[in-house]
Amino acid sequence: MRRPLPAAVRRRSCLALPALLGTCLALAGPAELPLQGITENLPPLNYLDEQQVAQGFSVELLRLMAAQAGVPLELQVMPWQRAVQAAEAQGRSVLFSLTRTPEREALYQWVGPIAPRRILIYRLASRTDLAMTQFSELGSARIGVVRDSAADRQLQATGLKPGLQLEQGLDDATNLRKLLAGRMEYIALLDWAAAWNLRQLNLPYATLQPVMEQDGARSYFYGLRLDTDATLVRRLQAALDALKRDGRYERLRQRYFR
Repeated sequence: MRRPLPAAVRRRSCLALPALLGTCLALAGPAELPLQGITENLPPLNYLDEQQVAQGFSVELLRLMAAQAGVPLELQVMPWQRAVQAAEAQGRSVLFSLTRTPEREALYQWVGPIAPRRILIYRLASRTDLAMTQFSELGSARIGVVRDSAADRQLQATGLKPGLQLEQGLDDATNLRKLLAGRMEYIALLDWAAAWNLRQLNLPYATLQPVMEQDGARSYFYGLRLDTDATLVRRLQAALDALKRDGRYERLRQRYFR
């Protein structure tokens, strides 16, 4: 039979236990705060599914990156204007999918690239009366574009005016429905987003006819606040680079860009 410890030893052990636990907790450090991933409905890159769960190529990629880097992650999907405001207001946030432009270069710390970006100007294939090949030929016609998006700003930089030549909507799906209803003549869309949104309406890609390329020289990135710890930015970039090296990025890409 084991002999019980003397009372003095038991008292010392009980006094030492809290100190030992405190030392272990101190060594472990505080739990890392979640990274707030903030995005918009821009399928198939990022969107809410029918169960109101964030999905899409950029969403899944960020989840893989966060897991690779050991960073807890929370996701929010909202209209683009609100997404930009939320990312500005919340610490430890990442805004995506963000077009990296000269105007935005100094506003974020960048991780990427996520994917190439090719914006086309489309008309309905049935509107054979429309034959614009450059913006100076637009006349009284209007182009649908997502309000405050990079495409919107690029179109405004050419001299096109919101409310006149530009019909600004909350998202691509809204603008496409307006185009189909005859409320505007043209629409600015990513090529694969055009196909995705048409599929949701059970319409073939041939419903739209591209008339000109607006922009094909840029890519999408993740944008982190300027006050984000540079170590976190490097961890996320290293995670993305690792995913591209080991083939997981390409396997994910093939699920969405086919």
